[in-house]
Amino acid sequence: MLAHTDHWRGRLVETAVGTTAGQRTATGRTGPGRGRTTPWHWGVTVGGCAAVVAAALAAGPAGGTTGPARPTPRALPAAAAPDPARAELPLDCGPFPVTIAVSFAADLGDGRPGTVAAAHCAAGNGTPPDGVFLLGPGPGGRPAVLATLLSERENLIVSRLALRSDGAITGHAQGYSSDEVPRFAPDISLDLTWTHKGGAWDRSQTAAPLALT
Repeated sequence: MLAHTDHWRGRLVETAVGTTAGQRTATGRTGPGRGRTTPWHWGVTVGGCAAVVAAALAAGPAGGTTGPARPTPRALPAAAAPDPARAELPLDCGPFPVTIAVSFAADLGDGRPGTVAAAHCAAGNGTPPDGVFLLGPGPGGRPAVLATLLSERENLIVSRLALRSDGAITGHAQGYSSDEVPRFAPDISLDLTWTHKGGAWDRSQTAAPLALT
């Protein structure tokens, strides 16, 4: 990773049946040495099969029972989720206030309201980088930071965040490969995706066409 020379100017990037069951038939022949099947015999056989099927049906649901279905990820009204402006975000802004660049509210599939927010220090000049944070309800009604999805130390400027139908978080960010790149013309563009795996958020990224924010 390239190093940057000041707090906000250097821009870096860290590179992100079904089955079918066959049927088997059996044929039988009556020949010498075999007695003819009587109606009483068929009745016993059918009754026995019915008992086996009934037992299988009774046992089947217990063996195939699954737990409660996971809630479907869905967007929420902003008022129904934590307010990012009230959160204490892990940004080193010194005397500068924090600005929320972009955010959205959603149930990410765990049944709880959450907010995903990109925020940066409101510097007097320059283009400070964003951090991306997942917020949930905290003690005393104050939002709690559940995860840092992107650190501001990666020197990326986030312009879009969204919820995908499968619960993944997507975003777009731009940055600068060096201090020599003009601040009005970022030369790095990334599409970001965060997926929830094993209790953590796993990030992947791909290069995207350059466009001015």
